[in-house]
Amino acid sequence: MNTLVSKSKLSTPSSSSRSSNSSCSSNESNESYLMELQRVNNYDPPPQQCISITSHRSLAILSGHVGSVSCLALCGEFILSASQGKDIIVWQQPDLRLFAKFGQGDGSVKALATVGNKVFTAHQDSRIRVWKVSRSSENVFKLVDTLPTKKDYLGKFMKQSNYVVTRRHHKRLWIEHSDSISCLVVHNGLVYSGSWDKTLKVWNVCDLKCLESIKAHDDAINGLVACKGIVYSASADGKIKAWGKGKEGLHCLKGVLEGHKDVSINSVVVSDDGNWVYGGSSDGYVMGYEKSFENWKVVCEKKAHEMAVLCMCLIGEFLFTGSADKSIGIWKREVFGKICKVGVINGHEGPVKCLQGSSSNRIGGGFLLYSGSLDKSVRVWWVPRYDEKTQVEESINQHHHPMLAKC
Repeated sequence: MNTLVSKSKLSTPSSSSRSSNSSCSSNESNESYLMELQRVNNYDPPPQQCISITSHRSLAILSGHVGSVSCLALCGEFILSASQGKDIIVWQQPDLRLFAKFGQGDGSVKALATVGNKVFTAHQDSRIRVWKVSRSSENVFKLVDTLPTKKDYLGKFMKQSNYVVTRRHHKRLWIEHSDSISCLVVHNGLVYSGSWDKTLKVWNVCDLKCLESIKAHDDAINGLVACKGIVYSASADGKIKAWGKGKEGLHCLKGVLEGHKDVSINSVVVSDDGNWVYGGSSDGYVMGYEKSFENWKVVCEKKAHEMAVLCMCLIGEFLFTGSADKSIGIWKREVFGKICKVGVINGHEGPVKCLQGSSSNRIGGGFLLYSGSLDKSVRVWWVPRYDEKTQVEESINQHHHPMLAKC
């Protein structure tokens, strides 16, 4: 059966499997994938030795959403996109054909997350919905539950101590969000949801039970990311907060990463090693932070766009910023967490709301980047990468360190 479950597991290698022993098969796979891209999209990448960062290419424009594209997620060879028009579309690579469409009528979709054979969708109606590929019908996604689950709800609604005040004269169970859910992230068997109600909730992936509700911020939560046991929440209160488990197994505040005063932080990303955190703000700035033990310090403050940074994506040494100015900035991460602008991608006719990419999907000396916009389209880009050896040699030649001469 041609399902999301089986294909995503086969096509997503673990980090431990990416070794020199498998480089030959990986190269053969990339070459065949590139040939298929050329056949389907009439795409002809430049020779590798001629690649520059300005040679990014537009591979495809995916249309089909009835509303602005609000979020993207990758699951193996599938791309999931959702919109303010309540619809979720699954696109299959490499031909980028429409594989499935589901979710209509369940409230505007604000965020997507995938894990195993489950797809989690967060909605403006303050609910999280859980979907699976139907076993009886190919290309059909079936709604299997809504969070909080009925079982969770019935187990708590009788006890008054389970209710919290959400606004004046209004109470809800602590397991319920009281406003739009803006972001989701899955990490270590848990689903984290951030909401405009200022709370961060923690759910078990297996039984879908709500485990914790944290009063996380003084304003709406706009973004979530997780790495190495730490969850970062970005908020309109101008702060990024770091959360980790304490001695009793419950999440507690580990640190506060300050942004510009009274400026909303709309997006947050973290490097694979967990040492560098970047936040994108409504004033167009990107702030970079270095993690040392459980302390974070500002190491980078860059004016990235003239208008608000709405989304970000980190792929290896590249940081991508999507903005209300309709452009995507390409940044190269340098030493000590600093970033240097190396390119701009233009093409969308509306603000860029979401970005996704994968460093494991390297094609023709580069990789694929996906962007969703308020213009109702998803665009697929091929972005080249630097020859790191050449860059190191150039850096040494241009900035010869006196300590190297002594050696």
